[in-house]
Amino acid sequence: MKRLILSIILVVSVSTGASAESSVWKAQKGTSVMYLGGTCHVLREADYPLPPEFEKAYQASAVVVFETDLGRLRDPATQQRLLAKAMYADGSTIDKHLSARAYAELSAYCESNGIPLQLLSRFKPSMLMVSLAVMELTKMGVSRQGVDEFFYELAIKERKAVEGLETADEQINYVVSMADGHEDEFVTYSLRDLEHIREQFESLADAWRAGDTVKLDRIMIDDLKTRWPKLYKKLIVDRNRNWLPLIEAYQKTPRTEFILVGVGHLVGPDGIVEALRKKGYKVDKL
Repeated sequence: MKRLILSIILVVSVSTGASAESSVWKAQKGTSVMYLGGTCHVLREADYPLPPEFEKAYQASAVVVFETDLGRLRDPATQQRLLAKAMYADGSTIDKHLSARAYAELSAYCESNGIPLQLLSRFKPSMLMVSLAVMELTKMGVSRQGVDEFFYELAIKERKAVEGLETADEQINYVVSMADGHEDEFVTYSLRDLEHIREQFESLADAWRAGDTVKLDRIMIDDLKTRWPKLYKKLIVDRNRNWLPLIEAYQKTPRTEFILVGVGHLVGPDGIVEALRKKGYKVDKL
C-alpha cells in the first residue's frame, strides 16, 4: 500500500491505553545518558495522554532537542519565507508544471472533495499535496499539535532549555523541494496515497504508540526507500548523517538531553538508533 505522503508528514496517533513499549529509547555511553523519542508530528485529541515513557524521559532531561527550532519555525517572517519558496516565483500555476493527465487527476480529486483548486494553484506540488493530506487528516480529527509541539510548549512554559538539530530554513527547503524533478509522479502517487490515508494513519499510529520498530520500519520506511530512493536518501539518510555528530556531541555534556525527532529517523538500518549502537552506545527501549 502506498504511504508516501503520510510518511512524509510523520517523518518532515494512535489508540489510547497502556502498552508494553513505546517509541522512546535510552542511550548510554560511559556515564552519559540521553533519551531519544520517536515522534508523530500530528495527533488526535484522543491520542493524549502520551505514553508515560515520553514524560519520564522529559522529566529526566535538562534540555529538549527538536528537529528544528519550533519557535523560529512559527515566526511570521519564517512562515512568509515558507510561502514564498512553496509558490512559483514567476507567478505561474501548477497546471503549467504538470502533464495534462496528472493535472486532470488532481482536478478530479479536488472537485470530488469540494476543494477549490484555484486557491492552491500557485503552490508547488510538494506543498500542495501536503496541504491536501492535512485537509484529510483534519477530517479525521487530527490536529497539528503532535508530540514535538506538545513538549516544546511544555519546555517553554517550564523554562527548560530547547535546541534544534537543523535550521528552520533547512527544514523548509526539504519540504518545498520534495517533488522537484518528478512532479507528475509525486502528484499521482500522492493522490493514490490519500485514498487510504485513514487506514494508514491508524496503522502507523498504533505501531508508533506500541514502539513496534519492525512494523514502523516496514510501513514507514520500506515503501519510501524502495519506490523513492532519492527522496529517502534526502529526507532520511542525509539528515540522519547530519544530525549524528550533533547528537554525539550531547554525549560529552554533563546535562541529560531528550532528543525528539520523527520516528522514521530512529528506526531501521539507516536509523539513528542503529547508528549509535554501531558507535558503541548501549541503546534500549525505556
